[in-house]
Amino acid sequence: MRFTVPGPRSLAGQLFAMQAVLIAVVVAGYALFSYVSDRSQAEEAATRQARAVARSVADSPSVLAATRTPDPTAELQPYALKVMRDTEVDFITIMDPRGIRWTHPDPRQIGQTFRGHTERALRGETFTETYTGTLGPSVRAVTPIQDGGRVVGLVSAGIRVEQITQRVQDQLTALLGVAAGALVLGAVGTYVVNARLRRHTHGMNATELSRMHDYHQAALHAVREGLLMLDGQYRVALINDGGRELLGVAGDVVGRSVAELGLPAPLTGALLASEPRVDEVHLTASRVLVINTSPVSGGERRGTVVTLRDVTELQSLMGELDSERGFTQALRSQAHEAANRLHTVVSLIELGRAEEAVEFATAELELAQALTDQVVAAVSEPVLAALLLGKTAQANERGVELMVSEDSSLDDGLLPETLPARDLVTILGNLIDNAVDAAQGSARARVTVAAYTQNCGDVPELVLRVSDTGPGVDPEHAEAVFQRGFSTKPAGPGGRGLGLALVRQAAHRHEGSLTVAEADGGGAEFEVRLPLREPGTTADAVPPREPGTPGDAVPSEAASVAGAAGGDA
Repeated sequence: MRFTVPGPRSLAGQLFAMQAVLIAVVVAGYALFSYVSDRSQAEEAATRQARAVARSVADSPSVLAATRTPDPTAELQPYALKVMRDTEVDFITIMDPRGIRWTHPDPRQIGQTFRGHTERALRGETFTETYTGTLGPSVRAVTPIQDGGRVVGLVSAGIRVEQITQRVQDQLTALLGVAAGALVLGAVGTYVVNARLRRHTHGMNATELSRMHDYHQAALHAVREGLLMLDGQYRVALINDGGRELLGVAGDVVGRSVAELGLPAPLTGALLASEPRVDEVHLTASRVLVINTSPVSGGERRGTVVTLRDVTELQSLMGELDSERGFTQALRSQAHEAANRLHTVVSLIELGRAEEAVEFATAELELAQALTDQVVAAVSEPVLAALLLGKTAQANERGVELMVSEDSSLDDGLLPETLPARDLVTILGNLIDNAVDAAQGSARARVTVAAYTQNCGDVPELVLRVSDTGPGVDPEHAEAVFQRGFSTKPAGPGGRGLGLALVRQAAHRHEGSLTVAEADGGGAEFEVRLPLREPGTTADAVPPREPGTPGDAVPSEAASVAGAAGGDA
């Protein structure tokens, strides 16, 4: 025969059993206390009652008068029986000083000697005692009948102990009924409360709840994604280590409102929104975050669960990928151009005009080399030089002339390690893309790029300036253009309004600045200034070049190169 060992009760079941036992013990203890107390009170009440009846009878003038007659029993027996009925005592015995009964509930006991103590009564005292007489154990009072100070008789009134016990039992029965009702009511209330607790704890016992709490804490610290839980009043109920790091908050933020965390306004608005948010991109001071929010509801709004993902590196890689795509498009265009030129050279040779073929090929090689030499001479930093070459070809495909300003000068190795090339690609690439978009379609569409270093007080700084011939920026929107989501262009599949926000984020990350103004020839001019001092260095560590007075920009001549392709690029 197999025995199954029952598993541990749920937490709600354990609490129910403990509370039921506690209520039962309390009720039983109260019942026992009440029984003992009631019995003592019943005996005391019976004693007082017997004493009062005995004194009343002894003080009655008719009783005193009857004691003087030759046959006291004739008058006292009916009187004693009547008083017994009226006062609800079990017996009233009137006797002479020798203890010979004149009255008794059992007429056969009349004339017999009283069973009990009478010495104190004969001395004129009234006393009470519990004594076993002819009617069984009783609580009785004995008092003298006095005539001018002389004891002429005795009166004893009593209540049987059995009667007292019956009174207590009647009270105990009522008490037990009330106690049982209280126990049932308490058990029902405890069951209802614990049923609700069982629903909230999903029937788990204390060990399971403790284990779940341990797993919960371990998961919170192990998950690198940010997790933020808000209550119904949008106060922080829980935040893990990843959430603190991604949001840039420190200290004890649990219990504080989201509006008090000092987050950017768009991000705060998304966290305070009542509707769910799915894969929304938001910027903090140094990160690009994707947030998802989901309300927690159970008939009413209980809070919000927010997940945070850091896509700063991903966004940077996407920018580099866009640059690579630009380079690829430029290579495709150049390959197409090279094929056209090669066909031209071959055709000239087939026509027997070899000298003209050589002259044409030489001119094309010199033109392409001149473009590369010009860009590299102005900006020899390899990453920026490659970016400018790619953007030049890409811009020319869209009918926009990209020019490098003649005051540009940026030597290789000049930039410190604290200013990674990836951030420069993000800054300059987004500025050029926006400028090309703005200049496209305008008269003499042109984008001018300047990159140089100069001193600002004791700190050298890198200046990146991009201007265009587009419609410019409305002064009312001079600050709004840097906000995430703001754009004057139609929204594409991937959305708009992120480029300039990323530029400003990168600039602020390196303690730089980003400004917009009106360009000299119309259009917009964006300027980024980034300090170049590394920790422990002085201003002399980076030799700046003061830019001269801006004159006519030197064209990159990529327009001429791209122009040879005609409309077939």
